[in-house]
Amino acid sequence: MAPQRPEDGFVRMPEHEFEAILARAAEEGAKRALADVGLEGDEAALDIRDLRSMLDLLRLVRRTAVQTVVRAITTAVLLALLAGVAIKLKFFGNGP
Repeated sequence: MAPQRPEDGFVRMPEHEFEAILARAAEEGAKRALADVGLEGDEAALDIRDLRSMLDLLRLVRRTAVQTVVRAITTAVLLALLAGVAIKLKFFGNGP
């Protein structure tokens, strides 16, 4: 197999240089992506923490709302059953 020449479209470089180029490109890409969504500068870390806190709060509110609805339905069913038992046992006087 013949050695590859630069005119064949291949470039050889030391592995540490290639890894440094990749790391720099990844860092610049991440900065650009954050800037595109408005999360750049010194306040970006604080903004991300605030967003995470808001998401945690939203999850808590959603979970609490579901629990409240389930409790309300359970209470309504139990009250209906108790009212039915009370009517059946004629606790409210002479019924129909």
